[in-house]
Amino acid sequence: MIFSKKEFSAAVDKAVFPGLQGGPHINQIAAVAVCLKEAMSPNFKKYARQVIKNAKVLAKELHQYGWRIISGGTDSHLFLVDTWTRDLSGKTAQELLEAEKIIVNKNTIPYDARSPFDPSGIRIGTVAVTTAGMKEKDMMKIAEKIDKILTR
Repeated sequence: MIFSKKEFSAAVDKAVFPGLQGGPHINQIAAVAVCLKEAMSPNFKKYARQVIKNAKVLAKELHQYGWRIISGGTDSHLFLVDTWTRDLSGKTAQELLEAEKIIVNKNTIPYDARSPFDPSGIRIGTVAVTTAGMKEKDMMKIAEKIDKILTR
């Protein structure tokens, strides 16, 4: 979704259609409308705050287990973990965690010398666990489980 001043609308429309979009995808427009309506609710603000609290706690807990958190923590819903400092590639970490039903993404880290297909880190987000109703205390358990899986 692109918002612009009226003076730019013709240029934006021309750039999007037909080059980037084949037609108005009404189902996507409806989905965006529902999401925007939900995002205006007080409950969504509470939920968004909880997502960030959970990410902060999970990053802090993993750091306490000795994992290097890129940028030292997070102010958003996700963060990067340097797995290579433990001689573990991001790809291997992703696969080990996925086998235990913990979904993360292999991810390059700053100044990564490894391939993006087998990088030195993982990206962890807290949207899904927050949607499932988990809170800070649950992040402590998740951090413990992640550490156990990756240090076997």
